[in-house]
Amino acid sequence: MASANAFLLSRVLLQFSESAEESHEDIIGDLSAAALTPDGSLWLASDECLGVERLSPIAAAAYGRHRRFPLKEYVDLFNLDDEIDIEGLDSSDNYLWFTGSHSTKRKKAKGKADASDIERIETIKTDANRYLLGRVPVVNGELYRSYPSQESAAPLVAATLEKTNTGNVLTEALRDDPHLGPFVKLHLPSKDNGLDIEGLAASHDRLFLGLRGPVLRGAAIILELEVQQSDSGVLTLRPIGPEGQLYRKHFLELTGLGIRDLCLQGEDLIILAGPTMQLEGIIRAFRLREALSLSHESFSQLGDGTLELLFDLPLLPGFDHGEGISLYPMLGVEDAVLVVYDDPAPKRFHGTGAVYADVFRLP
Repeated sequence: MASANAFLLSRVLLQFSESAEESHEDIIGDLSAAALTPDGSLWLASDECLGVERLSPIAAAAYGRHRRFPLKEYVDLFNLDDEIDIEGLDSSDNYLWFTGSHSTKRKKAKGKADASDIERIETIKTDANRYLLGRVPVVNGELYRSYPSQESAAPLVAATLEKTNTGNVLTEALRDDPHLGPFVKLHLPSKDNGLDIEGLAASHDRLFLGLRGPVLRGAAIILELEVQQSDSGVLTLRPIGPEGQLYRKHFLELTGLGIRDLCLQGEDLIILAGPTMQLEGIIRAFRLREALSLSHESFSQLGDGTLELLFDLPLLPGFDHGEGISLYPMLGVEDAVLVVYDDPAPKRFHGTGAVYADVFRLP
């Protein structure tokens, strides 16, 4: 396998601007998801914010004209205080899809190395908005709560997965799952190898959700769903799994890594994978072949003809944690992906409010 530099095509400049609600520093240091829509807009999310960010092309390999879209204007949130922790974005059929992490969190120690830090890490917190999974109509770089459809009499309508008292219908279904149920019932935090959705790929009403955790004996998990709109603003799950389950599971041996993000390339899934919990380590790109042809639960390993290791991203401990990936044709190369980073290295910053992302060729 060649080094990442052999596949690095270019860098792309992402220029953000100050908003009335939050500064650009709150965004560029915590980018967690990316999606390119057919009009050329680049959509990004920070796991610390309550909205999505749109950048528009301003030059070759540069985006700017930053605009924030608060999601509260398009879908019903659980509340207006908790972070959504958006970890996945994708577009399909004039919808921008998004997902929260669906995770609980443990308080961080403050570095005092005393009883107060011991007490802090006892506390497990649940932010209700993390259990949002939904879609918003996107047309010509604008989001809408409702938009007339060109293909049918029914309009495009913003909607989220049906909420419950403890999350949504997906987490409710997972409570009895033999692999994931124990993690959900215990409310195990994401950084303790608990449930943590960090990847999203959409094809029509079919969704693939990649889990950073839990990783089970070295195997990462993708959840496959099919959704349908029941009431205005509400999505439900169609039974697609064994014995009428509302999801299918796909297990992948990604050299012990969890999933950071997903994107579709034709029938294949491109997988960005990295360490689970808060471990430092290599970030790798994989390909799951013919993912859209899957009609049953699966287990994939390197060398079995379905799973392929593409390349490793450069390792810089403490910085450049690859978090978001999107198909990104450029420079006459159709098979390429854009990668955005959490904790970007200082050399990625450019002037005020700008940061570089990378574009890699897919072998």
